[in-house]
Amino acid sequence: MLASQLINSGFPAVNLFDRVSLALQLMDEYDVLHLPVLSEEKYSGIISKEDLLDAEESSLLASVQSSLMHISVKGEEYFLSALKLLAENELSLLPVVNEQSELAGVISSKDLLKRVSLFIGNEDRGGIIVLEIEKRNFSFGEISRLVETNDAYITQLNTYTEADTGLVVVTLKVNKIEISDIVATFQRYEYVVRFYFGEESYANELKENYNHLISYLNM
Repeated sequence: MLASQLINSGFPAVNLFDRVSLALQLMDEYDVLHLPVLSEEKYSGIISKEDLLDAEESSLLASVQSSLMHISVKGEEYFLSALKLLAENELSLLPVVNEQSELAGVISSKDLLKRVSLFIGNEDRGGIIVLEIEKRNFSFGEISRLVETNDAYITQLNTYTEADTGLVVVTLKVNKIEISDIVATFQRYEYVVRFYFGEESYANELKENYNHLISYLNM
């Protein structure tokens, strides 16, 4: 997914010769903490509400030009680049510009959060297993094979390396809700299972036995 596919053209931009009061008004109306700023129709930077609150409302945005953050993303960049910039700079929106430094629109943090949720498969049913593995022992092929031996498959896999331990933390999402057999397989092969989230088969059996008991008592 490219940044251009996430562009929202419904947010306003302000000009360096607009007043601070106008920018604050637009931020309140559109429920954002940042706005893109233009200079002679070219993108000049992004201004934050925090910086504007320290300025005179009657003054021009040019008076706070030094506070502009020169942050943007090109439309042809992968959307994870936008996510990185939004997260690092705690932005409520990120300007998208073309090669001529013209503003194409913005990516709002709310819209991007929804897309990231879809990207990591949150809408799909399935269990989640979190493993911790030494770097030298990490093998996607073996992890996939162990899942598949339980008639399941991986729908999403994410990894990161912990700075303090050096361990690779692997988060798996599989297409089954009942994951006790998969967890047991990993443990049998001496994987450290840090967390797992799903329904266990024994819980379903317990529920079935409970329903039988209630049916018997109601006879």
